[in-house]
Amino acid sequence: MSHLLDLPHHDGSEVYVRRATPRLGEVVPVRVRVPATGTERAVWVRTVRDGEPRLVEAQVERSDEHERWYVADVPVHNPVTSYRVLLDQPGGYRWLNGRGVHERDVPDAADFRLTVHDQAPTWMDTSVVYQVFPDRFARGGSPDAPLPDWALPARWDDEPIGGGPGTSAQLYGGDLPGIEARLEHLQRLGVDTLYLTPVFPGRSNHRYDASTFDHVDPLLGGDAALASLSRAVHARGMRILGDLTTNHTGAGHEWFTRAQGDRSSEEAEFYYWSDTDPGYVSWLEHASLPKLNYNAPALAARMVQGPDSVIGRWLAEPYALDGWRIDVANMTGRYADDDLTHLVARTIRATMRDINPDAVLVAEHFHDAGLDLAAGGWHANMNYSAFTRPVWTWLVDPAGELGFLGMPVPIPRRDGASMVATMRDFDATVPWSITTHQWNMLGSHDTARLRTVVGSRERVELAAGLLFTYPGTPAMFAGDEGGLTGTNGEHARVPMPWGDIDAGGGRRWDARTFEVYRSLIAVRRRSRALREGGMRWAVVRPDAVAYLRETLDERVLVVVARAPWEGVDLPRHLLASHASPENLYGGGDLDVRPDALRVAGDGPGVQVWRLS
Repeated sequence: MSHLLDLPHHDGSEVYVRRATPRLGEVVPVRVRVPATGTERAVWVRTVRDGEPRLVEAQVERSDEHERWYVADVPVHNPVTSYRVLLDQPGGYRWLNGRGVHERDVPDAADFRLTVHDQAPTWMDTSVVYQVFPDRFARGGSPDAPLPDWALPARWDDEPIGGGPGTSAQLYGGDLPGIEARLEHLQRLGVDTLYLTPVFPGRSNHRYDASTFDHVDPLLGGDAALASLSRAVHARGMRILGDLTTNHTGAGHEWFTRAQGDRSSEEAEFYYWSDTDPGYVSWLEHASLPKLNYNAPALAARMVQGPDSVIGRWLAEPYALDGWRIDVANMTGRYADDDLTHLVARTIRATMRDINPDAVLVAEHFHDAGLDLAAGGWHANMNYSAFTRPVWTWLVDPAGELGFLGMPVPIPRRDGASMVATMRDFDATVPWSITTHQWNMLGSHDTARLRTVVGSRERVELAAGLLFTYPGTPAMFAGDEGGLTGTNGEHARVPMPWGDIDAGGGRRWDARTFEVYRSLIAVRRRSRALREGGMRWAVVRPDAVAYLRETLDERVLVVVARAPWEGVDLPRHLLASHASPENLYGGGDLDVRPDALRVAGDGPGVQVWRLS
């Protein structure tokens, strides 16, 4: 078989499921596509109701010479209803789930899922997120606050310290007025959502060690600067998100200082105490980051519950944040036999819903977030597992020796089958309504830079091609669009080289890479299928992958190749009758033959074609 389109298929998109978030007690028709060459005697949909599997036979809804469509009613009896497809055929039955078709029994972990929990706000369907590390983006003027004693002043063109003394103390002086003055850059690129790493004061340049949640760091311009930036962002039709450490505070936080000084205080219940040095529990044993204890009712009221909480007050005017990214969300509320993560997440969601129903809640979770994402808390996750990691392994510079996202091993070089299998494994653990809003990234402030990982502009384009055409929300780290480099998270926090940017390119700014990003973002904005469509893998080869993104009114073919490959024939009926394929990006060749669409084996390169 030259392609994968001769396999039965289902996903959670509108082509197969018309009701993204049903209500409890509703019945949802789900559709299954089976090629006309299939030998099935019957198709059944297996649901799990109150923990027990049940089967309902699917009926043929329509058919033609190319495929048959089956439909079955799935009752939404539980808040998360899992289901899979049973194909009864000669020689033995097969299962179809989120990981594909299997000629063996499989566990429930990759079943399709319907959920009654509200999905992310609709504006996330079209969003492209731009992450800014405030100290390194732009200077807007001299801050009113004096330089703190912990700071190591740096010139704007100094190389960031990648490890050891001074890593978190190196201060470049970027601020919120600087970001506001450069919003035109974001709009020229085509992004519409600004995500800021923490803006609260701390004793580091990253500010994940907050000393208070009541005010914006004066070094960044203070409260008034955030209010002004928010107004400017919204005036441009964009949105702005904050970053909060619900798992911990800084050791210099006013709550922790009070708690250490008076163990009978209310704040003393906010932390976990220990008989071993340093006397309290901290994030990954970093004494500067004492861990919060959500068994304390007063902590929830101050941090996550209600309009006066930290979560609530910054969503309100004059700051009007459009949502939060939650740092180490997977660890929040978890310690030893305490597991309050889902309760905390749902509390945050309820607080946000009451203040701004259109606010978004995104988790940071570097690993398998499946169990946390179906619980009605986080809208989506920073998608390292299902996107960043597999893409890196496919496109990594063969000569590189970078570490693999915190592991004591270099990034492995793997083929297309490995990349796709990893993507499908992790995507299948969450409902489609979450998959379609996951923050897909090629890097962040916690990772090496993409250009350093892949080693060339050419491979940056391949990675960007995947980023802007894969299901989910593209999220990019400021500077990747110009090819900035860095070997790890700290070293990658490179100041934006505005002199080169304003000049249209230079030694530190690759104008051609900027045009690649800008063009691909524009392609995504012109295609509803790329933003909201389902996902069918068409070709998976060691050096090339191709997939279809489909809505009810559009079909788009994406081909990404890291090297020349043998090419493939796809079914001719994918192209609308009497139509010609429209090249949206990359040129290349799609030969329309009477019985096939011939995809040439060109590479490396990205091709995007609208077929209908």
